[in-house]
Amino acid sequence: MNEDFLHYLWKYKKINFLQLLTTDSQRLVIQRVGDHNLTRSGPDFFNSQITIDHQKWAGNVEIHLKSSDWYVHHHEIDPAYDNVILHVVWEHDVEVFRRDNSKIPTLQLKDYTEKDLLHKFRFFFLHKESNWIQCEKLLPEVSDFTIANWQERLYIERLEQKSKLIDKLLISSSNDWEAVLFKLLARSFGLNVNNDSFLSLANSFEFKIVRKCSEDVENMEALLFGQANLLDEKSDNPYQQRLVKKYEFLKHKYTLKNHGVSPFYFYGLRPSNFPTIRISQLAKLYVTNKQLFSDIIKTNTLTTFYELFDVSATDFWKTHYTFDKESTFRNKKLTKSFIHLILINTVIPLKFLYAKKLGYDREEDIFSLISQLPYERNTIVNKFISLQVPMEDALHSQAMIHLKMNYCDQKACLKCAIGNYLLNRRGN
Repeated sequence: MNEDFLHYLWKYKKINFLQLLTTDSQRLVIQRVGDHNLTRSGPDFFNSQITIDHQKWAGNVEIHLKSSDWYVHHHEIDPAYDNVILHVVWEHDVEVFRRDNSKIPTLQLKDYTEKDLLHKFRFFFLHKESNWIQCEKLLPEVSDFTIANWQERLYIERLEQKSKLIDKLLISSSNDWEAVLFKLLARSFGLNVNNDSFLSLANSFEFKIVRKCSEDVENMEALLFGQANLLDEKSDNPYQQRLVKKYEFLKHKYTLKNHGVSPFYFYGLRPSNFPTIRISQLAKLYVTNKQLFSDIIKTNTLTTFYELFDVSATDFWKTHYTFDKESTFRNKKLTKSFIHLILINTVIPLKFLYAKKLGYDREEDIFSLISQLPYERNTIVNKFISLQVPMEDALHSQAMIHLKMNYCDQKACLKCAIGNYLLNRRGN
């Protein structure tokens, strides 16, 4: 037994609400279960309404496995629990009192929970088999309609989650959306290995310097490579010598410092993902497009985004992956798959939060854009495909990644629409 199951029973009225008695044998009627408190600070349900022997009460409800947990958690000395009007427990083992020594009525849920529901809960969510997810064997039996609706909600949750970083960047950037876009794009260009390093690079100078340097591609590269500590002053390479001179000028002009920039990693990366190549591509993107933020906000078709991000590394990098070693000629253009990652991780979350901040409802546009992208192929997505989960586009793959990380791995089955479907269906 766990408290999440008790929350589920109370919140969704999965007990016989017509025949309730308190542990003192008083008639209990529930008018309103209340608002679920998901912050974990204070009582579990706010604004509840109940009647006990014809006396109406309005206040909060606290839920525990045992009544004695009230004292284990020291609620008897916490003023936040003074307005608890009902203590809902699985097992009543002791009377509980408020700070003023008034007794709190108690409802013992095990007296009112159907055996079939309890059996399903134990079977679905408490069995000890080492499955990839709790409902792995039952997932193919869940209706496509249930999964599709849940995927849309999960994707919005994922966007909300990604918006938290954007909100922080907005605050640190004085609400400059163009600056935030630059930082987010830099982070995306770093991929998983170097995303923090690229973000620290983008945070190491004010965005107004990007605006000024983007008039010349070598100035832009000098700024980024210099701040990234990737320039060698002793190099005899003419291209690198020019960048070193330009960076020294920029460093003096704008009082640049790069002590907080994290090191960049090359080991284990494909050469096309080396930080040198990605930095050159990022520089070229901002030299090529002077109104990137406004173009991103007004664009909602995949073909237009392909045009917007149609950039290659500069000429030197077409025959190099590092400064000191020449390689076979390759254009080193942003690939479609890389653009898809930028859209998923940067562009769409930014558009989502921007519309939300302005009070616009752009959910349909967001769904339209993400649905134009193919689903990702990774361990999580491939496993869900093997379990017969519909996977048609990036909305579905993003949703299932969010589901695995935030529900399945946390054993939050009772908060999951799939878990609820399995728990409430008829039969076994």
